[in-house]
Amino acid sequence: MKISVILCTYNRHGSLARALESVAASIVPEPIQWEVLVVDNNSKDATRETIEEYCRRYPDRIRYFFEPRQGKSYALNTGIREATGEVIAFMDDDVTVEPTWLQNLTKPLQNGLYMGSGGQICAPRGVVLPPWIALGGPCSLAGVLALFDRGPVPIELSDPPYGTNMAFRKEVFEKYGVFRTDLGPSVSSEIRGEDTELCLRLMKSGIPLLYTPTAIVYHEVPGKRLEKGYFLKWYFDYGRAFIRTRPRRPDVGVIPRAVVGITNHLLIMLPQKTFQWMLTTGATERFYAKTQVWKVAGEMAEIYNQWSSSRASQKVAKSHALSQE
Repeated sequence: MKISVILCTYNRHGSLARALESVAASIVPEPIQWEVLVVDNNSKDATRETIEEYCRRYPDRIRYFFEPRQGKSYALNTGIREATGEVIAFMDDDVTVEPTWLQNLTKPLQNGLYMGSGGQICAPRGVVLPPWIALGGPCSLAGVLALFDRGPVPIELSDPPYGTNMAFRKEVFEKYGVFRTDLGPSVSSEIRGEDTELCLRLMKSGIPLLYTPTAIVYHEVPGKRLEKGYFLKWYFDYGRAFIRTRPRRPDVGVIPRAVVGITNHLLIMLPQKTFQWMLTTGATERFYAKTQVWKVAGEMAEIYNQWSSSRASQKVAKSHALSQE
């Protein structure tokens, strides 16, 4: 059995060094071979020098790859293509892992009983969250901080794990495809969801994913991620990602589906969410209600963007057809 760990990075050489230091200290049983593929997504800082230092320190363990196409999904797919392991695990450049993380995360996949797994993602010790952030219950904002905790017992997941702590057998990608490149953060966009979309695709295909609580990583929570503006922008982009992953629906007679969607959001959903926000009391409940307003606004923006792009494409196609006559 061989395991490949994929770590994509962009302009975070400081936290990247901590991530590499932690994964290099992994405790894995001797018969199992493992490697770490670090994919540099066109960084402009000292990322390459940092990776090359660790390649020199661990020449048989850490490999460097460069992906010039901007976007995390491009980097992830490059890592998948270059991986030599039967099992592929994923971590990010702003996490540190427990020494037993890799073994615990991938052990359920080694006998073929499960094709995918996800582990526990914790905030670093000592992080103090503002009182308006709930990490559990119906108003949970844990997902914005990429924190994932489904309890102390291994269970089959009913919701998708997060990309900074998950693993799959490589054959999953060969059969069901890789990460969508219209999702995932890039320089020009913070639209995420590439990991969620992949996991939902697998789960809808009947592939069970196991939650492994002993596979623990610690996700950095810098101060800027504890500001309300960060959460609101995250939910706006989340709304955009939701529309991108939703199946396209047909027009309603002669009325374009986008017009129906924008009208429904503007006249029904947006006022409803706004009233809920204005009438809600309690710090956590009120702010969560506010994030839902921003999510609806993001959905409206993406519907309009898709409609505009579609109309532009139709005009180009019509112009091209006329020029051929």
